[in-house]
Amino acid sequence: MRSMTGYGQSAWQRHGRSLTVEVRAVNQRFLEVKLNMPREYLAWEAEVRALVQAHVTRGKVDIAIARGGQSVEQIAVEANVALAQAYVDAWRRLQRTLKLSGEIDLGLLVGRNEFFRVVERRSEPSGEIPALRTTLRRALQAFNREREREGRVLGRDMLARLRRLQQLQRDIQRRAEVLAPELAARLRQRVTTLLNGRDVAEDRLLQEVALLAERSDVTEELVRLQSHLEALGTLLRGRDPAGKKLDFLLQEVHREFNTIASKSADLSVTNSTIEARGEIEKLREQAQNIE
Repeated sequence: MRSMTGYGQSAWQRHGRSLTVEVRAVNQRFLEVKLNMPREYLAWEAEVRALVQAHVTRGKVDIAIARGGQSVEQIAVEANVALAQAYVDAWRRLQRTLKLSGEIDLGLLVGRNEFFRVVERRSEPSGEIPALRTTLRRALQAFNREREREGRVLGRDMLARLRRLQQLQRDIQRRAEVLAPELAARLRQRVTTLLNGRDVAEDRLLQEVALLAERSDVTEELVRLQSHLEALGTLLRGRDPAGKKLDFLLQEVHREFNTIASKSADLSVTNSTIEARGEIEKLREQAQNIE
């Protein structure tokens, strides 16, 4: 089990070049990958996304890739020879036309910045792709280790709450097994009180007891509840992404406890369902943090 939140980092450096990759994630229902990477790597964006998606299935994931050590030795100043030649040719034509004396030399071009341009030659990034893959993979592995550490903490808390729900389910089941005779005795006493000591029609009383027992029977709900709780335990002890399945199962568990509460006429069962629904809400909150 993994938490959706986490952080991981990895760095690479060789021959004056460096890469740093940082991975951050927060809770989100579906997977969203946001990339912040140098423009030289944009051609490999699809591959980077695929690598992230192979490690993460849920959450809002920010990937920051920084590329360093590339520009210091690769700045050059280039002369615009064609433009300078056009200037010199124009001056010579003017000199011939106007019959001007003098020499045309370098002083003519001094102070004219348009004859020069600063060029930043970037190294070819394709050779860095293996390093990018390795660095990103290591950052994702560190990220997942952090999520697994937090996931273990969440898992222990959720398993403790699951055990409490299983105990409440067993308490309700034991209570349901002895509830029918108590309901019958309670109904008999009530009818006797209403009839003011007159004889009670036994057949009619047994019919009412049967109807009351049928309305309050929660056997099917308890069977389904036990199945859902077992499935929850399997998910919580597994290593696969479980967040969405947990959401669904907790809805089903909540529905069964609600049904039991609505059908039961017993105070102890009602109290158990109230406590159970409180535990389910806490489990739902924790499930929002699970991948």
